[in-house]
Amino acid sequence: MALPLVAVVGRPNVGKSTFVNKIAQTSDAIVHEMRGVTRDRSYHEADWNGVHFMLVDTGGIEVSTDDDFQKSIRAQAFEAKDQADVILFMVDGRVGMQTDDEEVARLLKRTGKPVFLIVNKLDNPDAEEGIWEYYQLGLGDPWPVSSVHGHGTGDLLDSVVQAIRDAGLDDQEPDVPAVNIAIIGRPNAGKSSLTNKLTCGERSIVSPVAGTTRDAIDTLVTHDDELYRIIDTAGMRQKSKITESVEYYGFVRAMRAIDRADVAVLVIDGTLGVTNEDQRVANYAAERGCALVVVLNKWDIVEGPEAKEKVRFDLEDEFVFISYAPVIAISALSGKGVERVWKAIKESFANYAATLPTAKLNRWLADIQDTGHTVTRGKTILRIKYVTQTGTRPPQLTFFCNRPDLVNDNFERFLENRLRRTFDLTGTPVRFKFKKKDR
Repeated sequence: MALPLVAVVGRPNVGKSTFVNKIAQTSDAIVHEMRGVTRDRSYHEADWNGVHFMLVDTGGIEVSTDDDFQKSIRAQAFEAKDQADVILFMVDGRVGMQTDDEEVARLLKRTGKPVFLIVNKLDNPDAEEGIWEYYQLGLGDPWPVSSVHGHGTGDLLDSVVQAIRDAGLDDQEPDVPAVNIAIIGRPNAGKSSLTNKLTCGERSIVSPVAGTTRDAIDTLVTHDDELYRIIDTAGMRQKSKITESVEYYGFVRAMRAIDRADVAVLVIDGTLGVTNEDQRVANYAAERGCALVVVLNKWDIVEGPEAKEKVRFDLEDEFVFISYAPVIAISALSGKGVERVWKAIKESFANYAATLPTAKLNRWLADIQDTGHTVTRGKTILRIKYVTQTGTRPPQLTFFCNRPDLVNDNFERFLENRLRRTFDLTGTPVRFKFKKKDR
């Protein structure tokens, strides 16, 4: 069952992400002085006194603005508020109470949920005298804290977990391990739209502005009785093209998302075709050894069969190093083809976690040896004695032979091609090791 949700809400730049990082003992939430850095909801596991819960970091709420982008951020924060079991309302103790604070407080009082009013940035205990003005918000006793130093957070968390216990939310079974799926790709390729279709909800902010998603965002979803963790990531640009430090942090989070992914879904804008950035992102996933599915998005607006044929030809030519990845053409906006993405994800993960029988592997090796194909150097001939699988996620095969130093890249590619003809390894890379086997 899901962990209790504790949402952290408030105006921009009051220190929500710093607080989340301190409590969750992580650096996943991006922290920056610029307003609006946190845009979507991001989820972070935490525990206190044996009670596990999920902290939800939200974008800053600005009630008084009519900016369309801010409306999306505000909607995400309000959605987190509606889903939460406990709400932490944070204000900035250095600047005093603001109009937006009063507006948000009025909204939170209507929820009927436990709300804790946190006065942040009180690094100096002498500054706590100024918290009295916050009583007029009608949310009970303010909690003075310093997110940077951790002052006051212990007493606050004692009360938060007590509220969780009082609601009977701490007696839930632990989560079943989920398959991690990272949605990766260039900025504005349609990753968030695909995430929303896969999770059956408006989970991530969707905008035509490149670079909208800056954090890696986790969503748990059940599909065909299997649990998946969908991770929507920031668009990944070439490092030399990353000009904002905030965008760089988003890039780092995306890399971390790939590191923990079982399956990476690479989203390509079909109207632009394959770009150098697409190749670079695919290479990141290939290097880190996760399973891979390639999605050609916006396929419904690629004009004409010739244009579509060219995109597929370029994909085959430029992505020869991930030729094992299935390619699915979809429209994330309309949802057409998304079910085939699920099918490719499931097949790729099954192969990624597969165990190949040793007897079948050695029959396959014997068939290769019958062809006489091997590696020679002078009078020395590479002789492979036997092979066995020594790892999964991805599959790793260890070959025991007389001279491992004779193995070159061409021979490894030959072995991989022959292996894939015999065993279904669609969607997953394979790793080879060669060890010396004495007589």
